[in-house]
Amino acid sequence: MAEPLEELRSWQRPLRAQFPIIAAGPGPAYLDSAATAQKPRAVLDAVQHYLTTTNANAGRGSYPWANATTAAVERAGTRVKEFLGDPEPDRSSVHFTSGASQGLRTVALDWLAELLGDGDEIVVPFADHEANLAPWLEVRELLARQGVRIVVRELPYQDGSGDYDPVALAAVVGPRTRFVAATHVHHVYGADMNVHRVREVVGPDVPICLDAAQSVGHVPFSVAGLDVDFVVFSGHKALALPGTGAVWARGRRGPRLRPGGWAGTPNTAGIVSLSAALDWLDAAGTDRIEAWTVALAARLTDGLSRLESYEVLGCRSSLAAGSAVQRRRSIVAFRHHRIASRDLGFILYSHGFMVRSDSHCQAGAGAGDGSVRVSVHVYNTVEEIEALLTTLASLQ
Repeated sequence: MAEPLEELRSWQRPLRAQFPIIAAGPGPAYLDSAATAQKPRAVLDAVQHYLTTTNANAGRGSYPWANATTAAVERAGTRVKEFLGDPEPDRSSVHFTSGASQGLRTVALDWLAELLGDGDEIVVPFADHEANLAPWLEVRELLARQGVRIVVRELPYQDGSGDYDPVALAAVVGPRTRFVAATHVHHVYGADMNVHRVREVVGPDVPICLDAAQSVGHVPFSVAGLDVDFVVFSGHKALALPGTGAVWARGRRGPRLRPGGWAGTPNTAGIVSLSAALDWLDAAGTDRIEAWTVALAARLTDGLSRLESYEVLGCRSSLAAGSAVQRRRSIVAFRHHRIASRDLGFILYSHGFMVRSDSHCQAGAGAGDGSVRVSVHVYNTVEEIEALLTTLASLQ
């Protein structure tokens, strides 16, 4: 994995310099981008320009500032479709939310609940992010109060890999399966969850909702290749401001998504920041961002695999250098055999590393088991990973 890093150094260095909080000077290494990503100057400038020139409410007035704001929101919807590689933009729709959690709940309560009837079944992940489990269970409770009984089945996982198990899934899916929820990149294991295999098992007619919070802005993305019906993501993990997210709805299987309730004022500054972030990511190249972050994660896992005091979570067979198994997509979670994960997080911060050390909002059995999660983005460096490994080795 050294070769991609060496080849991309000259590309990565000027991009890192575009993040003011990173380029401000020496300080702790920020290794928590799976929680929220830092913002490039272009995004901050776009928000500043909007707030100081045309700040108004979208869709509420006919004067120039209001028209400009409305146009900015509409452009953002178009940019989301373009960024996701939407093959049918005239048929699909984009709905802005406060983030992925609200987006998944919007699909659940404003779309799925109306689709299901008594005896229908849905298949959802029980060991991914809590936000991709709680809304589907909420639908079950909501319908139960109306006298409608649905069955929630667990999307099965392969033992020890953190990936979905398509063989076991075939035994779960049946004639009453109406919906599947899945995750694109796992927020703890860093694995691409191979959603195309889920589509192969469930067939062409079952809608699939994809939590893409850890993939949009990190890897090249194509809804045409994934063949899913909803893509939900958070703007703040894709270099935009907090409080912004989006639901892309294909509009092919089932009714069109029409979020309920009064829409109110959208987060216009956040939506402007999302447009700017997608522009920046396109210019930088998500293919190169993926290559850089996968190589950094591989450098970390290769180093950790040589330290006997640590256990790396997820697929074990991907730890060997040069492994043919897919490497982690910018996220590496691990535990020390003797030091509690939360304590290890404090120790690492004292040595100049900002990491996350808790259960990472994971649902299911993994929720009670904490770990240290390192997550990188384009602004992280080989030197930061090497320094982290040196510190970890000193704690054996």
